[in-house]
Amino acid sequence: MNKRQTIAALCISTIALSTALPVTALAQNNTVKVGLILSLTGPFASTGKQLEEGARLYIAQHGDTVAGKKIELVIKDDTGAPDHARRIAQELVVKEKAQVLGGFALTPLALAAAPVATQSKTPSIVMVAATSRVIDASPYFVRSSFTLPQVTIGVAQWAPKNGIKNVVTLVSDYGPGIDAEGSFTKQFEMSGGKVTEAIRVPMQNPDFAPFLLRVRDLKPDAVFVFLPAGVGVQFMKWVFRLIVTADSGIVTGQSGHRDHRFR
Repeated sequence: MNKRQTIAALCISTIALSTALPVTALAQNNTVKVGLILSLTGPFASTGKQLEEGARLYIAQHGDTVAGKKIELVIKDDTGAPDHARRIAQELVVKEKAQVLGGFALTPLALAAAPVATQSKTPSIVMVAATSRVIDASPYFVRSSFTLPQVTIGVAQWAPKNGIKNVVTLVSDYGPGIDAEGSFTKQFEMSGGKVTEAIRVPMQNPDFAPFLLRVRDLKPDAVFVFLPAGVGVQFMKWVFRLIVTADSGIVTGQSGHRDHRFR
C-alpha cells in the first residue's frame, strides 16, 4: 500500500485518523478534533453551508462518538478567499490542535492549505474542489468528491450521438473551469463534434452579458458551461434575458420538451 492509499484508508474513519497520529496529540483528552475549512459567507457560501449541514446531520444520526472517542467539529469560514484558507488551516493545526482537516469548496482554497497539511503532516479531506491536480498538492490530501473529467466526459460522448455537433464552451477562468473545458473539448471532438469557440469568464464579479451575446451571435447547437457554485443563478438570469425565447430554450429534465438549441 502506497502513502496516499494509507492516508485514504485512515480517512475512512476519523478514529483511525487519530490513531495514526502521535500519542501526544491525544494526550490531553479523548477528543478528536476535525477542522472544517468552509466557505460560509461570500459568493460560494451555498457550498460551504451544505458541507456543514451534511457533517452535522451525520453526527445527529450516528452520534459524535467513535470507538470511545468524541468527535469535535471545529468549523471556520474561509469566505472563499485562498489567503484566509491558509491562515485558518494554520490556526486549526497550531492553536486548535486539529488532528484532521477537511472542507475546501474551491480548488484555490485547497491549494492554499496544502503546504500547511504537508508541513504539519495533517491528513486532509478535500470534500469538493474538483480540479484533477488538487490531490497532488499534498501527500496528505485525499478527495471524497469527484474530478471535473468524471462529470464532463459523459456529456461530451452523449452530445454528438444526439445531434449536437457544434458547441461553444463557456467556463470560469480558473483551474476547474480550464480542467472542465479541456476534458470536454478533447472527448467531444474525439466523438465527432467541433468546439467552435472557447470562452473564459473572469472569476471576480463576472458580467455574463457580453459573453452570452457572443454565444448568441455564434449560434451553436449547444453551450457547455462550467461555473463555480454561487454564480449559477446569476448566469441563468442572463441566459433567459438574452438568449431563451418562446421558441427556443435549454429546458432539460422530465418536464423538458423542447430541443436543446439556441435560435
